[in-house]
Amino acid sequence: MIYLYPTDTVYGLGVDARDAEAVRALRVLKGSGGEKHYSIAVSGLEMMREYAEVTPLAERLVQKFLPGKLTIILKAKNLPHELSDDGTIGVRVPDHPVVRELIKKIGGPITATSANVSGQSTQKTVPDILSQFGDRAGEIYFDPAWPSTLPESLPSTVVDARGESLVLIREGAVPWSDLQGV
Repeated sequence: MIYLYPTDTVYGLGVDARDAEAVRALRVLKGSGGEKHYSIAVSGLEMMREYAEVTPLAERLVQKFLPGKLTIILKAKNLPHELSDDGTIGVRVPDHPVVRELIKKIGGPITATSANVSGQSTQKTVPDILSQFGDRAGEIYFDPAWPSTLPESLPSTVVDARGESLVLIREGAVPWSDLQGV
């Protein structure tokens, strides 16, 4: 099942990140090729350690900024090739109750990719998101009890924390200046 879910930044599309077939189905739905990386959302540091090699730098970032609007790139482990063909994975701990419940329901990490057709803009309402997918919108599950609009937010900041120095990949909601002191 492909879930459309709200986060603390934008809507995400999630499948069980451990299920290679589900990840392939998500790629087909989004129209993205194998070169596009998807991040994962986890419940916290313990789950992060199960699916990524958490460096001391990454652990400091987790303790200071997560849950929150930060994606940390680490070396992947225990994940299908479809998610980590180059051996890395972006990991998030979103600060939103729906994501936490979804991770708990699935029993493991979920994909954390923006809810849009590849190459199209990210929308802020569920009807606008579903309209992008046209006839394929029926493949997406959205619980009507979940929020159908989100407040304005920048996307997550993305950093590479595999080494001893932090590398900025994309500045977003967490300012780079706040991260440099970690």
